[in-house]
Amino acid sequence: MKPMLMMDADKVPVGKDWLYEAKYDGFRAILQWDKKGIQLFSRNEKLLNDMFPEIIEECRRIEHLIKPYLPIAFDGELVCLQDDFRSEFSIVQTRGRMRKKDVIEQHSTTFPCQYIVFDLLIIKGKNLTEAELEKRKAQLKKCFEQLGLPIKVQYRHESLIQLVEMFTDEKDLWNQISLYNGEGVIAKRKKSIWSNEKRTNQWLKVKNWRLVTVIITKYEQVNGFFTGAVYKDKQLIEIVTFKHGLSEEEMKTLSELFLINGKKTGDSIYEILPSICANLKCISFDGKHLREPRFHSFQFDMNTEECQWRHMLRQLNPIPDHVQITHPDKPVWPKVGLEKDDYLLYLQMAAPYMIPFLEERHLTLIRFPHGVPGEKFYQKSVPDYAPEFVKTSRDEDIDYIVCNDITTLLWLGNQLALEYHIPFQTIDTNMPTEIVFDLDPPSVDEFSLSVEAALRMKAIFDQFQLKSFVKTSGGKGLQVYIPLPINKFTYDDTRIFTKFIADFLCDQEPQWFTTERLKKNRGNKLYLDYVQHHEGKTIVAPYSPRGNELATVATPLNWDEVGTSLSPDLFTIHSVIERMKTIGDPFLEFRKVGDAQPFAVVLEQLIELLKEK
Repeated sequence: MKPMLMMDADKVPVGKDWLYEAKYDGFRAILQWDKKGIQLFSRNEKLLNDMFPEIIEECRRIEHLIKPYLPIAFDGELVCLQDDFRSEFSIVQTRGRMRKKDVIEQHSTTFPCQYIVFDLLIIKGKNLTEAELEKRKAQLKKCFEQLGLPIKVQYRHESLIQLVEMFTDEKDLWNQISLYNGEGVIAKRKKSIWSNEKRTNQWLKVKNWRLVTVIITKYEQVNGFFTGAVYKDKQLIEIVTFKHGLSEEEMKTLSELFLINGKKTGDSIYEILPSICANLKCISFDGKHLREPRFHSFQFDMNTEECQWRHMLRQLNPIPDHVQITHPDKPVWPKVGLEKDDYLLYLQMAAPYMIPFLEERHLTLIRFPHGVPGEKFYQKSVPDYAPEFVKTSRDEDIDYIVCNDITTLLWLGNQLALEYHIPFQTIDTNMPTEIVFDLDPPSVDEFSLSVEAALRMKAIFDQFQLKSFVKTSGGKGLQVYIPLPINKFTYDDTRIFTKFIADFLCDQEPQWFTTERLKKNRGNKLYLDYVQHHEGKTIVAPYSPRGNELATVATPLNWDEVGTSLSPDLFTIHSVIERMKTIGDPFLEFRKVGDAQPFAVVLEQLIELLKEK
């Protein structure tokens, strides 16, 4: 069964006859499921079960629920969600190229994909392809509700099979696509039937094009393609080859320019010195090349020196219109060459990883209005000039800022809030959602003490069958996390545990560790700060930058990274952006682990042990 294909359109059609969905950048796939088994097919009818084992595993998780609906067939997309409206195609593409089972298994753990469903083709063996779309959608939503699956796409939801939300107002949807840099919008006629015979104007796709400015540097006469490049560290980096979108006259003029004035550098290849700039449309950038490039217009009045890598990244990741940005070229971390716009770009990249730890928590910010180093101040109360979209929460006469979305995060970034400190609880509970041990050595020179303490803690937690996570503080130490079930344990409960662990380590290695609160009495020992884990106290949030000259970041780690070669200055804004692309998020399973954490058993054991003493 091949999928129904849609046609391209320049504008989203408007009217009561249309329904609208977000377009996600992934692999189109049809899931066919009967009593014989589960089959996940590509648009070319290639079996994908082995390439996406996490989806097959998710199917098996709900197998007992879906049996009454078999045989069933869904139409959808294999994606790797970065937020509720955007998928990272390069991750899905990388998976599609993998062949070794162990490599695929590792990738599916680090970068789990999702199967998002937008159509129902068969249910209980009944073919629905001749039914109207609106009726298929209604039956599909009812099916998902009865299966307990999400009825709209939710980034970081534990279910890997989700329903694509249907919109009736195209403006509402397009606003979300623009905000999250999604791929585009699909418009479907309510009365359309499902057909895989040919492309149809019953389904239309409208892409969210980005305009990127490049220098046209090469022309290949044999195929008519031009090469576009931008400057990075004063070197021209080729990022695109293109010819689509050029009119006949533009193609003739541009090719003649290269043939007459260019230097022949290979078989049918001509090059000219940087002199011509052009705007190209594309849907994204895969790290090396613009995807689906189309010529848009020449930029004759633009200096080629302006075509910089930094400018390209900003064009690919536009700031939402309603977030006002001032002085984007202001130096923020001058020692490492980072300006405000670089910082805002980091926040855009880090938002999918950072916001899950900020949302629904009272923020304590450290602002550096003139950059680092420079004057800094703490901010808890929302300022009078905050825009309406900034959510607040009142506690003890303070109206705290609550950062639940990218717009608030970017607004805070524009205010040069560089550090984000969060409490151990959300605004709807007075109980901790995690335990955190702050491992604080006397200076960065004794960072190895943090490594030693963290590894010893992990060994203890493993014995207790408690899963732990670790991150750099962004300063001179490490911080070890144990996520907890929500609304189950008080701070008094967690204090029993944290004090026991700290005292145990100090008893084991008194020459290395201490719980002494006064700095002058600690000597060169590492301070095990268990007292800090309490209501009203805060810890720097995962992925928050720090206000030091190196622009280090409080960075989640995999436990196998914690060793003698670990150094906190390895994790800067520059390097953390690359880490996100290569190793993903070590805290990805944080909340899922917390929900299943057997902390009650451990606490009961400790209470009994303390009674015996």
